[in-house]
Amino acid sequence: MNRTSSSHSRPRPQSQRSASFAPALRRRSTAASIRSFGADAEDVETEATSTEHAIVEEIAEIKRYEDFTTIDWVQDATRERLRRKAKRRDRATWGRGGEGGMGLRGRKGGWKAGKWRRKVVEAYDAGQAWIVVTIVGVAIGMNAAMLNIITEWLGDIKLGHCETAFYLNENFCCWGAESGCPEWKRWSGFWPVDYTLYILFGAFFSLTAAALVKLYAPYAAGSGISEMKCIIAGFVMKGFLGAWTLVIKSIGLPLAIASGLSVGKEGPSVHYAVCTGNVVSRFFDKYRRNASKTREILSASAAAGVAVAFGSPIGGVLFSLEEMSNYFPLKTLWRSYFCALVATAVLAAMNPFRTGQLVMFQVKYDRDWHFFEILFYIIIGVFGGLYGAFVMKWNLKMQVFRKKYLSQYPITEAVTLAVLTAIVCYPNMFLRIDMTESMEILFLECEGGHDYDELCDVDNRWHMIFSLAIATILRTLLVIISFGCKVPAGIFVPSMAVGASFGRMVGIFVQYIHESFPDSAFFSACDPDGPCITPGTYAFLGAGAALSGIMHITVSVVVIMFEITGALTYILPTMIVVGVTKAVSERFGHGGIADRMIYLNGYPFLDNKEEHTFGVPVSQVMATHVVSIPATGLELRQLEKIMTENTFQGFPIVEDINSKTLLGYVGRTELRYAIDRAKRDQMAPGHAKCYFNSTVTDPRTPSSSMPSVSFDTMSATSAQLSVDLSKFMDPTPLSVHPRLPLETVMELFKKMGPRVILIEYRGRLTGLVTVKDCLKYQFKVEAHDNLGSASAVDGREEKLWGVIKTVGSWVGGLSGELGRRVGAGGRHEGRLDHQTTSRSAATERERRRDDGDESDVELEDRGTSGIR
Repeated sequence: MNRTSSSHSRPRPQSQRSASFAPALRRRSTAASIRSFGADAEDVETEATSTEHAIVEEIAEIKRYEDFTTIDWVQDATRERLRRKAKRRDRATWGRGGEGGMGLRGRKGGWKAGKWRRKVVEAYDAGQAWIVVTIVGVAIGMNAAMLNIITEWLGDIKLGHCETAFYLNENFCCWGAESGCPEWKRWSGFWPVDYTLYILFGAFFSLTAAALVKLYAPYAAGSGISEMKCIIAGFVMKGFLGAWTLVIKSIGLPLAIASGLSVGKEGPSVHYAVCTGNVVSRFFDKYRRNASKTREILSASAAAGVAVAFGSPIGGVLFSLEEMSNYFPLKTLWRSYFCALVATAVLAAMNPFRTGQLVMFQVKYDRDWHFFEILFYIIIGVFGGLYGAFVMKWNLKMQVFRKKYLSQYPITEAVTLAVLTAIVCYPNMFLRIDMTESMEILFLECEGGHDYDELCDVDNRWHMIFSLAIATILRTLLVIISFGCKVPAGIFVPSMAVGASFGRMVGIFVQYIHESFPDSAFFSACDPDGPCITPGTYAFLGAGAALSGIMHITVSVVVIMFEITGALTYILPTMIVVGVTKAVSERFGHGGIADRMIYLNGYPFLDNKEEHTFGVPVSQVMATHVVSIPATGLELRQLEKIMTENTFQGFPIVEDINSKTLLGYVGRTELRYAIDRAKRDQMAPGHAKCYFNSTVTDPRTPSSSMPSVSFDTMSATSAQLSVDLSKFMDPTPLSVHPRLPLETVMELFKKMGPRVILIEYRGRLTGLVTVKDCLKYQFKVEAHDNLGSASAVDGREEKLWGVIKTVGSWVGGLSGELGRRVGAGGRHEGRLDHQTTSRSAATERERRRDDGDESDVELEDRGTSGIR
């Protein structure tokens, strides 16, 4: 290429050959002229591409998607292709600039230096994604290790302290001892004092976590799985993955776990992992300016979050594929795998438990199972499906009640739940300790000296069955009322703890049957000289069944449970249990708790797992009154008036208002940028005519008509100005026929991810449709089917709220009376609490108004007025 350009720069000597060579000379001359013409055309095209890329980069720099809107995957993909095209052209022309005035040696040296610089830039651009996922994986692994250490210490500090070193938890204080040590001391030898301190510690931890969430990062509450599914699918929730949310989630999560609430850290682990990916990717222009590219990093971060939560890198990748991501190409699969690998390696290197285990409940099984146990595995699978259906049904009712009555009292609710949980859980040996520690105990085999409060004692068997049954029932009820309170809270581990307690109960019962009837033909496969039934494996399978039942995931659960145990022989029992759980769960509805929460909150999310049969064309759903812009003749001030009076994110371009012949589509950000640049750079007056159909079609073809004045050529003193806006218009928007089925249009939204689909009939614009329009129709159909029971539910909620207010008033009066009697200044504290509650309620209402009104206004604009 350099030689060709050099030959073009030097004048060709005139030939003195005979006429016999004329045809050959003419062919060479023609070829040279064609090459010269092609080079000129290529230069023009390169310049046009560079100009277009510069404009796109400027728009990307200022463009920010509005809160509670969806991104345009098609537009972002086009922008990414244009960026790559400009990069390739820059690389092709690199090193050619300074050759004219240099000698041969200088040209070679400059060319080599440019070549190496080009290679370095190419390598950085190609490896930018791997750099990001490496940094993200390291940060996630370090954060997970620190949170594991802090959570264990806070959980043990409620029961006692280490005399030798206060900062050590019970395991490190009594390192090497099986059941306690003299260095670990209870707070008191008198159990009522220990009971009271246990309750006070739980209340203090929950108070701190809820206050941090309310004051600094409201989005840090809850699990975040449902919101992250929507964000990865293209929904925009500003602040949900921000730095403050990451900090408060990381601080509040150990406090919420240590408070004793029936919440887990696995779901929030995914949230802070995705927050880490979002914060890190903001430092790289490639991801900061392209929302769809950022979603690839978020998918990889979600996989790393599950990997460090369960010590399961492959399971994390499959979880991200099965549950989190709608769009999961092969490159995202590899990056998710690498990010999960790095995060798990960092966690293993830090070794927070000093046992080589990545999670506390990691166990090893070396005993095989028997085919007669499949009957009991099916029972466990049925329990998992029933548990998931029961918890989802009543937890969603609790969420509706919480939004309606408890949204102004998040701190009071969290403290009340923590106190109630502590009062109920302390007497039970399996509810008193942390859930991960409880699962570790329930997963263990009885052989090898492992025992916890006579769990493996044959004489104490029925007492253990009764305690495990009580733990299963109480934990289920506590999960229903606790998941969703305004602290960092997950549902993975609480569900696994419920399943583990039920599974261990079944395992102990099966062991009792075998020991009572050892010669039965049913147990003929057992070895008479050794143990036959391993109750710990039943607990392990019960945990997997409950997790699958609450989340409606299958493959990732099997791989996660396999990586936790490392028992290859138990893959088939796990698959049987999860398969039965899935079959039972589907009988009670589609979608796990995250999908139900998306539906409850009304997020614009089209689930790939759902199949609809509406039987209506898209014309029944589309908006028919559309604000469109004529391609010619509109003045600049009229264009500004249209943008001021309408808040829509884009406008169709038509040939004229009467014919409505569709020409293209222009986004609001691009149009705003074009108007501001015309007014700023060229001082275009308000009466300047705006054109979206440029008359210049090809730079190589001369045109007899006068072209429209562009930003670079128009004169500020011209009397009749015409501003060319054609370069900001998308001439090929996605459009469909009005009679296309609505189900097909929804598939287009799922597969391609456009922000809007235009409806045209024989070239004429008839309407447009968005994701929210489709979902509004779906909600309307489903609400019509469930219209009967709404009033009865409202009546029951009112009665329950009346009971809660009565009990709260009684408790408040009793506390005030006790405070006055002991001289604690109850009046002053009550006034301070009232002021704090009022200020917190006002802050919450303001936040909800700021966060929710944009979405409501947009839905009202598209639903009630129908004008665009």
